[in-house]
Amino acid sequence: MNVYTDLREQGLLCDAVIRVEDDDFPIHRVILVKYPYFRALFTCLSEADNNVYSIPDISSDMMKLIIEFAYTGSVNMTESNARRLFMAAYSLNIVKLVQICCSFFEKTLRPDNCIGIWQFTKNYHAPELQLKAFHYVLSHFEEVAFGEEFLQLSAQDVSDIISRDNLNVRQEAAVFEAIIRWITHEPKKREEHAAFLLSELVTDNWICQTMVSEVDCKDKILGRPRLPSAILLAIGGLKSSKDLPIGSIYNVIGAFDVRANHWMNINLSELPRSDHGAAFLDGYVYCVGGFDKAFTATNDVRRFDLSTQTWQEVAPMYYRRDTVSVTVLNGCIYAIGGYDEHTYLSSAEFYQPKTNQWLEIAPMHEQRSDASCTALNGKIYICGGYDGNEELQTAECYNPETNQWTLISPMSSRRSGVGVIAYDNHVYAVGGSDGTSFLQTAEVYNPHTNTWRNVSSMMTPRCNFGIEVVEDRLFVVGGFNGITATSTVEYYDSETNEWSQACDMDVGHIALSCCVLSGLSNMADYTIPRDS
Repeated sequence: MNVYTDLREQGLLCDAVIRVEDDDFPIHRVILVKYPYFRALFTCLSEADNNVYSIPDISSDMMKLIIEFAYTGSVNMTESNARRLFMAAYSLNIVKLVQICCSFFEKTLRPDNCIGIWQFTKNYHAPELQLKAFHYVLSHFEEVAFGEEFLQLSAQDVSDIISRDNLNVRQEAAVFEAIIRWITHEPKKREEHAAFLLSELVTDNWICQTMVSEVDCKDKILGRPRLPSAILLAIGGLKSSKDLPIGSIYNVIGAFDVRANHWMNINLSELPRSDHGAAFLDGYVYCVGGFDKAFTATNDVRRFDLSTQTWQEVAPMYYRRDTVSVTVLNGCIYAIGGYDEHTYLSSAEFYQPKTNQWLEIAPMHEQRSDASCTALNGKIYICGGYDGNEELQTAECYNPETNQWTLISPMSSRRSGVGVIAYDNHVYAVGGSDGTSFLQTAEVYNPHTNTWRNVSSMMTPRCNFGIEVVEDRLFVVGGFNGITATSTVEYYDSETNEWSQACDMDVGHIALSCCVLSGLSNMADYTIPRDS
């Protein structure tokens, strides 16, 4: 192809001319004939002795790019020419170039251009791009709604957006404000749509005032919760019983719908686990190590396919690890420390899903069972735990680029059975046991200053609980409160420095593990039914 390109640029051996506007492009028909439009043009739609082909409705600069693509297989696409290039390639039925344009649009989706791309695709058969652009609008609504493109939508388009269950808003007030902004952009034209779009009071609109007055007279909920952008899973653990503070291993996954503030259970046809680690990666939930139903430490690793709700076994770890610390970094799952029924471990290893292989990394400075770890800014932080002699106050950081652990400033309290999570660009260490009492306290680590500071305490003391961040709030789930396994759930908001109560689980359990799902096509399978 380089030879043909050189010949074309020198005007040698060309056997036809593409004429667009006032520009002529000498070409080799054998290169362009691979595209159906040009094959028909050269063979069916022209006289035998004709070698000049005029093509209407295409600009000269776009035809230049198309011819270069035909010769080289690549194209110089920018945000300023992408739409015109797409339209030109679409009109000439150059499928490969259309696909390249669609991929470019997908990669460049932003809050300030996603509506334009969504609207643009309505005029062309590009269903995948149209769907992705629309989903981007829904996922980033609170940013999108305050951009200029949102103001240009039709009333029907606004309705299509705000009526979706999976519109990503934490508070319905954001929807209300967006609609008011849309209406006031052209008030004379759009006031008539207020009653159609709004479900809350609109000042100066008597129709909506009447609607709200009627609703106030009825003991009914006007709306239904949106689908959440993420689902919190609570997996396994030991449940409490009537006779014992801690009883059998719990063979259930609990799914928390944060928008509805409600739990639903997913029964498992799989061996139960406690004191394990859990991680969500590439559409799978991985359960790593822990105790099996015989209360034996295991090195087994199993993954749950969220689309088919089936389990499969993957490569086992090098070491048996219960009370293991697990996190995800750079597309790999790290399993750190734990107890193998003989030794409290300082070893660590990571799993590569692509190769289905575990590899060992450098050991920690301390033996740590019942610790907790998290990933932040390309590094792993592990805090607290138990070394066989005492509860630990120390913490350390792993750098995968150097394969080295570094001790960082110790926490203010000893914490075994602690919950550690990255939140608000800091590392939070919550709860646990100091060997004497069960803790409600929480503290936060700043990697830039290598310092800890205290934040508000939880409402309930707890150790060996689940911890995750969902929709910018830090959730703690279950655990042991010093007396029994608790079913309580609470969340922390860093903006207010306050803890609030969330919906309890149906059963208290300890030594569970949590992870957060997002980006699933079947997210509704893990939420309460919206039509019930």
